[in-house]
Amino acid sequence: MEYLPLFAIVFIYALIGVFGLCVGSFINVVISRLPIKGAFLSSNRSQCPGCGETLSPIELVPVLSWLMLKGRCKHCNRRISPRYPIVELLGALFAVTCFWYYGINHLAPTVYIVLMILLAVTIIDFNTSEIPDSLILALIIPTAAAIIWLPDISSISHIIGLFSVALPMLIVSLIIPGAFGGGDIKLIAICGLMLGWQLTLAAFFIAILLGGGTAVYLMVSGRRKRGQHIVFGPALCAGVAVSIFFGQQLIDWYLSLFFY
Repeated sequence: MEYLPLFAIVFIYALIGVFGLCVGSFINVVISRLPIKGAFLSSNRSQCPGCGETLSPIELVPVLSWLMLKGRCKHCNRRISPRYPIVELLGALFAVTCFWYYGINHLAPTVYIVLMILLAVTIIDFNTSEIPDSLILALIIPTAAAIIWLPDISSISHIIGLFSVALPMLIVSLIIPGAFGGGDIKLIAICGLMLGWQLTLAAFFIAILLGGGTAVYLMVSGRRKRGQHIVFGPALCAGVAVSIFFGQQLIDWYLSLFFY
């Protein structure tokens, strides 16, 4: 793309961004419907959760509709969560980032699909304290593609990655009931298969830092009491996302502290 005129590059990335907004809008549907049994397969059009009024096409335009309506339903004036435009904007940001980082090739859409699934997992787990098995299964296809298209990671590393963190988490959860949820274990297992054991360890280390820091903050602020469940899925998703892009650099930096 470096040989294309500037206006052509801007146009391409604008199209990618618009595509990402649309994918983000779809992810909002997944987040809203998937936790409700049978709702995701429903053919009903999107409705206002307050008054149940069916939304018109103009009310479904990513981001712009939320801005035009000033964050409120035009039928009942109920406040519309800013989560909707945020997820749509993240969809665009992730799309542009993936294609900028990897270029126009097979890796960009593969990683993008993973990031959007992880985004859905993050919000659903935060809202319901559960990770749907269907989202774990959805990661199988990009995981298989990553195994084929990531030549720097050996087959043995992928296989070890499947167990490197998931197995210790399972053992800990058997010893300490409730320490980790089954969804967390399955999530890091499939992500470990995708990333290989080294990047999986990096992802888990990042997740421990984020999850531990969040837990301390919630307890200090009084929002959670000792012994109350704190979801770990969002921290795992963030750790995997960071490890995809910067995991190897973090590993190299860490090792440089001990080996010159």
